[in-house]
Order: sequence, then C-alpha cells, then structure tokens
Amino acid sequence: MLQQTKSPYLDTMYCSFSNSLSLILLLLILPLSSSIPSVSNSNAHHSTNAINMVPSEAETLFTIMESMSSDQTWRVSFPKPCQPGQTWPGIECKLGADNHLHVSRLDFGNHPNPSCKRTATFPSEISALPHLQSVFFFNCFTHTKTSFSVSRASNASSLQQLSLRSNPALVGPIPPQISSLKSLEILTLSQNRLTGKIPPEIFSLSSLVHLDLSYSMLTGTIPVQLGSLRNLQGLDLSYNMLTGSIPNTIGELVLLQKVDFSSNLLSGGIPEGIHQLSLLNFLALSNNKLHGQFPKGLEKLQSLQYLILDGNPMNITLPLELGKLVKLQELRLADSGYSGTIPESFSQLKNLSTLSLQNNRLTGEIPVGFGSLSHIYHLNLSRNMLGGVVPFNPSFLSRLGRNLDLSGNPGLCLSPSEAHILKIGVNVCGTNINGSAILPLKNSQASSGLSKPFVLLTPALCVLGLHRILFLV
Repeated sequence: MLQQTKSPYLDTMYCSFSNSLSLILLLLILPLSSSIPSVSNSNAHHSTNAINMVPSEAETLFTIMESMSSDQTWRVSFPKPCQPGQTWPGIECKLGADNHLHVSRLDFGNHPNPSCKRTATFPSEISALPHLQSVFFFNCFTHTKTSFSVSRASNASSLQQLSLRSNPALVGPIPPQISSLKSLEILTLSQNRLTGKIPPEIFSLSSLVHLDLSYSMLTGTIPVQLGSLRNLQGLDLSYNMLTGSIPNTIGELVLLQKVDFSSNLLSGGIPEGIHQLSLLNFLALSNNKLHGQFPKGLEKLQSLQYLILDGNPMNITLPLELGKLVKLQELRLADSGYSGTIPESFSQLKNLSTLSLQNNRLTGEIPVGFGSLSHIYHLNLSRNMLGGVVPFNPSFLSRLGRNLDLSGNPGLCLSPSEAHILKIGVNVCGTNINGSAILPLKNSQASSGLSKPFVLLTPALCVLGLHRILFLV
C-alpha cells in the first residue's frame, strides 16, 4: 500500500490563496461596515425630525384643541400629536419638505372625533396652520354665538376643504376675506344661521368644485359672478331667502352636475342658458316663485336624472320636451298650475321611478303608456281634473300599491275587474260611492265643468250628480 505524501509546493499555494482570500473579504467588509453607522445616523436624524412638529404649529394646535374640546387634557395626553401611535381620531398629519410632520386635517363633532364644548367658538387660529388642507366642524357651535372669520393675510393657502355644518350658534355674514383661501375646492356652510348677502368675492375661488350654502338665512340675489366658477360641479343654495332671478351666467358652468335652489323666493323664469349644462343630472328649483315657459333646448339635458320643480306658479301646459329626457328617474311638477293634458311623450320616460303631478289643473285621460313604465314605484296624479278609465292592469296596481294616488279626480273610474285589488281613490266604473250605477265622465265633461252633466241612470241621483258637478268648478 502506497503512502500518500503532501507536497511542500501545494502547502505554499494553499497558504498564499488563503491569505489572499482573507484580504479580499476584509476589503469587502470594511466599506460595508464603515457605512453602517452613517445609514443608522441618517435614519435616526430623519425619524427625530419627522416625529417633532414645528413648535409654533404645535402650540397653535393645542390652543385650538383647548378652546374647542374638553374631551382630553390635550398637551398631557398627546404631547407629540403627529407622532405615529400618539394621534387622536380627527387629526391627520403629513410629512413636509422640511422633514417635519404638519397637521393636514382637523375634524370636530362627529364621533369618534373630538366633541365640542358649550363655550366653543370659531377658532380663527386655523389660519396659522399653513399645511392644513381639510377642516370640519359639525354640530360644534351650539350655545355660544360666534361668527365665521378668515384673516385676509391668512397663511392657510393650502386649505382645500372647509366644512361648517349644523352649527345653530354660527351667526353673521360670510366674510368677503374668504377669497384669500385660493386653494379651496370644497366649501360647505350648511345648516347654520348665517345672514346677509352672498359675497361676490366667493366667486373668485376658481378652484371650487363644490359650493354648499344651504339651510341658512341668506338674503339678496344670486350674484352674476356665479359664472366665474368654471370648475364647479355641485351648487346648493337651497333653503335660504334669496330673491330675484337665477342669473343666466349659470349656463357658463359647463361642468355642473347638481344644482339645488329650492325653497327660496326666486322669481322670473328658468334661465335660457341652463340648456348648456350637458352634464347636469340633478336640478331642484322647487318652492320658489318661478313662472313662464321652459327654456328652449331643454331636451339637450340628456344627463338629467332628477327634475324637481314642484311648488312654482308656472301656469302653463306641460312641455312635450320633457318626454325626451330619457334618463329621468324623478319628475316632480306638483302644485304648479299646469293645465291641459298629460303629454303622451311622458310614456317614453322608461327609467322613471317617481312622477308627481298632483294638485294641478290637468285634464283628459291618463296616457295608456304609463302602464308600461316598468321602473315606476311612485305615481301621484291626485287633485286634478282627469277623466276616463284608469288604464292600469292588475300587475301594475299591485306593484305600486299605496304609492299610487289618483284621488280628487271625479271623472276617473276603475274597471270593475281591477276594483278588488286595492283602493286608489277613485270610484269603480258603473257605480258611485253608494253603489248606484253611473258612467265615467268623458274627457270633455271632465274638463268643462257645468257644460255637460253626468249621464245618470237613475233619477234619484240628480242631487248627487249636481253636487259632483259643482265640485269640479
């Protein structure tokens, strides 16, 4: 058996290779290990900056919180309110370019956000939070009267959303200095007790997308400068005491999707320019003093889904063009003095779910096509002068149930075959309320009052027939 011998040459090569490899590994490790402290220090420096607010902003924040809410001892409970894990519901912070965290959102009133104490007043200090983007006050100012103020030299140029809603102690005018909030996109001043006129300066806020001044006590007219808000998509001025006409400049707001001017004292007609609002899907002008003809080009509003115009002294016939608004889901034209017949074109509104035409002076028969409106669930034609046989089959009557109201139309009657389904406020054809035989009024009889009497089958009903005729006058 041969004995294995180790070569001195191989030993030398092995030692040389081992030493070289160790040197290479050492050279690779040294730069990596020397860089570790700098990365760690950088992270520590970044983290320290990020969890610390600018002292002046922190002081402003605590001043606001102490004036608004007594839920917490804010300075003690949240000494670093923007530090992760130490914030409260209703506050949001964002990292700024200066590596500090800044307050970007404050929310009061809605649980679980901080509640507002009885002595809370509007905190003008919010203008000293330069990175604040959104602020909400819901049901905050309820006992101590306060006014809405904005500093003309406001630093809050980044404020994008301002909402003051349901604050019964928020009184006084909307300050014209609101024009300094150039970045504002959403302004909600709803359900307060704000008074005075709408300041024209508000219409210099060219970034506004949504403007809600509803449910207050605003007076005066709608400024013509309204047309300057070219980015506006939602406009709500409802439930105020605004007078005058709707400015035609509203037609310049081509991005508008929702308009609500209901429950004011507006007069004149619906402006001609409104037909240019091709994206409009909600239009509410109810309970005003509007009158006259509908604007030309009404059929161009092909995005319209909700048209709420009840409670205006229109005193015209129903426009045929309404039947071309095929996306309509709700059409409310009650209490407005409309006369003439219901246009057959209304039967083309296949998406209609609600049709309210009650308390007008409509005559003629109910269009037969109404029975094919498969999406309708609320139909009110009561207190008109409609006549003839109700053109609805048992399936239609059952589907609507009590959401169908035809009462107050003495000339209408229901076919005996459908009479057992439900009561819809009309007699059964061939009988009256006492079960005596009568015939339904013809169209001409329903609309002409005393010009033609009922066709009576029994002399004993003369008095009753006369009473019914007089009721129509």
